[in-house]
Formats: sequence, C-alpha cells, structure tokens
Amino acid sequence: MIRHLPNFLSALRLLAAPFAAWLIIASHDTAALLVFAAAGLSDGLDGFIARRWGVTSDFGAWLDPLADKLLMLLSFAALFIVGIAPLWLLALIVARDVTIVIGWLLVKLLALPMPTSPLFVGKLSTVIQLLYVLSALLLLAFDLHAPWLVQVAAWACGAVTMLSAAAYGGVFLRGVFRGRRTA
Repeated sequence: MIRHLPNFLSALRLLAAPFAAWLIIASHDTAALLVFAAAGLSDGLDGFIARRWGVTSDFGAWLDPLADKLLMLLSFAALFIVGIAPLWLLALIVARDVTIVIGWLLVKLLALPMPTSPLFVGKLSTVIQLLYVLSALLLLAFDLHAPWLVQVAAWACGAVTMLSAAAYGGVFLRGVFRGRRTA
C-alpha cells in the first residue's frame, strides 16, 4: 500500500490543479487557499514518503513534477485572470517551463551527456513561486489589499525564475558542447 502512496498523492495534486484554478477564478478564495495549501503539502509528503521508504518509481519521477508544474501554471494563470499576477510574470514562468521541457526533450533525443536532476536554483524558484501564489491567496482569502507586497513579491519571483532559467540554460549549453567534443 505505501508503495503507491506517493504516486496517489501526486495524482491528487494533478487533479487539484484545475480545481484550484477554477476556485480562484470563481472567487472562492478561502477554498482556493485550502486546496492550494493541501496540494503544496502533498508535494512535500509524497517526496518524504518516497525517500523514507524507498518507494520511488519511473512513473512517479514523471508524475510528481508534472503535477507541480500544472498546479503552478494554472494557479498563476488564474491569478492573472483575476488581476493579481502581472502578465509579464505569467509569461516568464510559462517561457521558463516550456524551455526546460524542450531542453529536456532535446537532451533525451540527442542523448546529450548531462545531469537531468533538478538544480537548487530550480527548486528555489518553485518554492518562491509557491510562496507567491500562497501569499496572493492569503490576501484574497482575508480580503486584504497590499499592492506593494504583491508587486515586490512579483519582482522577487520573476528574478529567481530568470536566475533558474539562466542556470538551466547554462547546464544545457555545457551539455551540448560536451556532446560535440565526445562525438
């Protein structure tokens, strides 16, 4: 039973992503906050269970980041729709994630010699994005207005997202040049 729990939690998070986005758009702010927070906690829990009991799988290695990305992308899109997240931040996050996926596919397709594990700055970017969405949902749920906080948080989130994109771009370019030398 425990062997399937991490994937089950990731699957629930995958299902929670469109539901959380709908809740944000429909102005069910407290429910959106609760669903998003539960999804975020499930991410930490599934990783802990997988590592603690050694129940990792290839399927889970795909499902977990897919659920994370879908939750973040749909949450940012919904926050943009309701006028919280700026378009430039949504575009930056989408561009970074699409570029990483394309780079990863090229690495696999061309069999480039490079690590495919996440970078610290990539994980930091995800945490900052999560905190941005969480803080925006807290403001909405408690009907608080702090435009300066949202603006500062957007710039911080954008800066870390750009650093992450640059770091992954550097890893990709190093792998391409290593691949050329060994070919």
